[in-house]
Amino acid sequence: MGQVDQLGASLETAIAQYQFATYRLNGIEHRLRENRHELRIAKLNLRTSQRIIERRLVTLYTGEQASTLEVILGARSLDDMINRIDTEKSVSKQDTAVLDEVTSARTAVAASGRRLAHERALQQKIVGERAAKKQEIESKLAEQRRLLASIKGQIAQLEAADRARQERLAQEAAARLAQERAATVAQQNSTIVGVSASAPGQDTVIAPPSKYSGVVGIAMQELGTPYVWGGSAPGGFDCSGLVMWAYAQVGVSLPHSSYAQWGYGVPVSPDQLEPGDLVFFDGLGHVGIYIGGGQFIEAPHTGAFVQISNLADRMGDFVGARRIL
Repeated sequence: MGQVDQLGASLETAIAQYQFATYRLNGIEHRLRENRHELRIAKLNLRTSQRIIERRLVTLYTGEQASTLEVILGARSLDDMINRIDTEKSVSKQDTAVLDEVTSARTAVAASGRRLAHERALQQKIVGERAAKKQEIESKLAEQRRLLASIKGQIAQLEAADRARQERLAQEAAARLAQERAATVAQQNSTIVGVSASAPGQDTVIAPPSKYSGVVGIAMQELGTPYVWGGSAPGGFDCSGLVMWAYAQVGVSLPHSSYAQWGYGVPVSPDQLEPGDLVFFDGLGHVGIYIGGGQFIEAPHTGAFVQISNLADRMGDFVGARRIL
């Protein structure tokens, strides 16, 4: 079973990396749309400015301002004419303003073009990385299926024992949460009494409990739900999918990626963890929800189920924790 668990952990990491690549691709596609829009506007501004300059050149050529005609003699192209006029001291302020607009539009077109090219190159790179991760995932899944098939009887015994253990852990966690809620209510009531009896300007201040501790009870309703790659709804979860779904039930939107979820909230030290905090492992490749009592709830890996685990058992690959605000 050790080999199966090790393979499951590496598979979970590969899946998390695939999801993060998808998250990054979504951001790139958004930026590509913005850059294409900016490029269209820049090109439109350039064409408008060039048409104004062209009309101005016609005016100069037909002799309305003969003194400036010498500027365009010998010019080989519109760009050459613009450069000649731009350096000619006799050009009016209006001409100079239009030339500035042409120069600005040209700069904007070039900049937008460079940004677009950069985002396209990045998109191709990440698409390639994601394809490689998908191939790696499929290979690991096939290997895991072969291993699981070879120890089917042993797995059945272990699953039965684990189910009994998880039921016990769930009952203990539920009782602990009920006690914590009762203690919080009692503390709030005593705070109200203390404030009303205190002298003016001497309010008693007590830090509130974790704002989203309610996600613990929501996530615990899914204990026993099978791990499903890409799953983010009852019936099947992966690690970040469970976190995303639980927080969505309390109105908080999180991305479907453990790597991306690390960028939300604020850091929390292990000794300050409260129910609802996110705990991260394996180089951010795995995430769970702290439930108190040194435990967290997680969707571990393919072949497993949503379960309660001990944080102490995972401190070897513990990365850190975040509290969602």
